[in-house]
Amino acid sequence: MNLLLKDKIIFLTGGSCGIGRDCAKAYAAEGAKVVVVARDKDGVEKVANELGTDHLGIVCDVTRDGEVKTAIEKTLSRYGKLDAVHNNAGIATPSKAIHDTTDAEWDALFDVNLKGVLHTTRHAFAALAASKGNILNTSSLVGNIGQEIHAAYAATKGGMNALTKSMALDYAKHGIRVNAVAPAGVWTPMLRQWCAEQPDPASTERYLNEIHPLGYCPEGDTIADACVFLLSEKARFITGHILNVSGGAELGYRRSA
Repeated sequence: MNLLLKDKIIFLTGGSCGIGRDCAKAYAAEGAKVVVVARDKDGVEKVANELGTDHLGIVCDVTRDGEVKTAIEKTLSRYGKLDAVHNNAGIATPSKAIHDTTDAEWDALFDVNLKGVLHTTRHAFAALAASKGNILNTSSLVGNIGQEIHAAYAATKGGMNALTKSMALDYAKHGIRVNAVAPAGVWTPMLRQWCAEQPDPASTERYLNEIHPLGYCPEGDTIADACVFLLSEKARFITGHILNVSGGAELGYRRSA
């Protein structure tokens, strides 16, 4: 069996739930050793136990530079190398227009969604240069098309897209590829909870399906499959790319049934 990520060491932030958990499982299934990193202790332990003893769980807040440095050091101490960093940690709240967004809310979004990438790259760069590895960022379609009542979050994802391209240029000479994956809607536990809390959950679920021209809102494994590809040798000549995994949601106006 030809495993796409055989013996690769992947440092995955935000790996304790949602898309991150699905990515962790997909990477392990393709032969990688996964370092699951998140600030949710119970979630980290649960996913690490699901994956098995070849893998590692580390409780770490990506907004704290010292914690990230320690997590990278633990990874290198255990495995002796690092092949990829997947910057998946992110938050989406609050859902507000910009004039209603507080400084604290703004700072929290940018600290997790963007500053976390600064911290992982700072401490993983030397190891990634040695392995000619990969950096993968989880962006969002809203970073390209915008989103109503979600300005600060959309700004972080627009920043993520520009950062991904700039990093790709900076690190190409070191043999490091840098790409991003950009979902639209994805059925994560957080989205299901949000949908259930709406006045008309059935209507909200229908809306989330219909924004994707392919006709449904996907599960996280759909995103994970794209991430496997981007981290594999199958994507060896792809860098600086923002891959929409969106069921065509960005394609423009269309008539709904």
